[in-house]
Amino acid sequence: MHDVIVIGSGAGGLAAAVALARAGKKVLVLEQHYLPGGWCHSFSLQQYRFSPGVHYLGELHEGGALRRTYEGLGLGADLAFCELNPDGYDHVWLGDRPEDRYDYPAGRERLVEAMAARFPRERAGIGAYFDTVGKVARELDALMAISGPADVLRLPWRAPTVARWGLRSARALIEHHVRDPRLRAVLAAQSGDHGLPPSGVPAIIHAAVQSHYFRGGYYPLGGASALPRAFLRALRRAGSEIRVRAEVSRILVEDGRAIGVRLADGTEIRAGAVISNADPDVTLRRLVGTERLSPLERLRLARTRWSVSALSLFAATDLDLRGLGLDSGNTWYFRTGDVEGAYRQGLTAWEPGAGPIPGGFVTATTLKDPSKRYGGKHTLEAFAFVGYDAFARWADTRYGARPESYEARKRELVDLMVEMVGHVVPGLRDHLVFAELGTPLSNVHYCAATRGNLYGTEKSLLQVGPFGQPITTSIGGLYMCGASTLSHGVLGAHVSGLAVAARLLRSRVNDLLREDGGRITLLPAEHPELWPQRYLKRPAPAAGAGAVALG
Repeated sequence: MHDVIVIGSGAGGLAAAVALARAGKKVLVLEQHYLPGGWCHSFSLQQYRFSPGVHYLGELHEGGALRRTYEGLGLGADLAFCELNPDGYDHVWLGDRPEDRYDYPAGRERLVEAMAARFPRERAGIGAYFDTVGKVARELDALMAISGPADVLRLPWRAPTVARWGLRSARALIEHHVRDPRLRAVLAAQSGDHGLPPSGVPAIIHAAVQSHYFRGGYYPLGGASALPRAFLRALRRAGSEIRVRAEVSRILVEDGRAIGVRLADGTEIRAGAVISNADPDVTLRRLVGTERLSPLERLRLARTRWSVSALSLFAATDLDLRGLGLDSGNTWYFRTGDVEGAYRQGLTAWEPGAGPIPGGFVTATTLKDPSKRYGGKHTLEAFAFVGYDAFARWADTRYGARPESYEARKRELVDLMVEMVGHVVPGLRDHLVFAELGTPLSNVHYCAATRGNLYGTEKSLLQVGPFGQPITTSIGGLYMCGASTLSHGVLGAHVSGLAVAARLLRSRVNDLLREDGGRITLLPAEHPELWPQRYLKRPAPAAGAGAVALG
């Protein structure tokens, strides 16, 4: 008998599991994949290593929220992060000319100055915009306890900036402060971090994402899998465990209370409480059954919209990327500078015949983490949004046995993705030594993501905050965490897991964080010559270790 079963080893589930285990609970984590981590896992394709869901993290500076989380859960000594180029952790390209590139440097004041240098007539508006973004973030932090409509009514007094902008879009927030169309596009470019065009996402979500990176961006040394690896070490130190290839087929409910789970092989495991890091459709519809839900839960589930999906290109090249001008910063590329249009197309089931991909995200992982470069080759990851329905015709086919029509579509899309990335990495097509494509169906298979979603539920107005999926359910002893609850992204998911653990332990979240596991290490990605030698001598994975084919 376990005290708590956690379904899924994503960022939320692992945060809950470690917090509870450190508090003395006997915890069992069940992961359907053979790799732990959910969207934080890494995998090998041939000899190259990729991380599909973690591209950069914020708030790892001294006193930052994510740093406090990792060190407070005892993970500090097991984690190191590479700080992305502080002169441009994000680069926005609104076309192909040198003057079409705009940089996001670390530091709020540096960010204001960088934008004002390019748009001097907008200096006052730029400063006011980032002031508002900062206020929204601070007020949201203070509102973590918000739980329902009654709290919403008190917003004008508790969080005046959130109240002012809470019902308006990111585009409205940006257009209120600045007039220049190019500047508006630059400020909207990071919309890819929440998966909606600036006209469709709440202003407070966009502001929260931007403020998360005010102090710069960071990448886990060794790739995303470093995160679950550190969590699992802490979990085992606390006397709890994880099982992989352990697919849950049912959450067991008796007298309105969750009492455990049944695995796909028929094994039943009992527990005092169950926490699901799976999304609401998987948890409530498939594992619980709608007949056991409250009317409100059935209504919410029926009305749920899922966030966008994506094409994911994983590639390797023998090009000298630094010689081409690339660095550890990410690139948001927009062919014509139309940010709104590029993201709007990404929500649709567009087909290859629609023409060149209008925009996407490109990152060189071996420049972010120089220890990952194997055999003199660089690895690249690139993403472009696409609606799940573009692949719905193959939804009933099985991983490993997809028809030739699916494989042919992937080949067409690889060609389009390479063409798009070639605008950021000139000459890539002639120097491509490896390429593989993940689709929305890959996300369904590997991450059990409903409709291949990237960010859980769609982050639109009526699906966030008090209108979103709560961490509690009408089933006693059943809780939920992850990107569909309090917030998305790695930090948002961690916070949801900690909130569930605090609820179970009847404590405050801060009571769960004890800095007893050392401090995280920060390394400059742009200057590996300054790294301690032990961080550069990282062995390549054994041939075939963790190797996968993307279905």
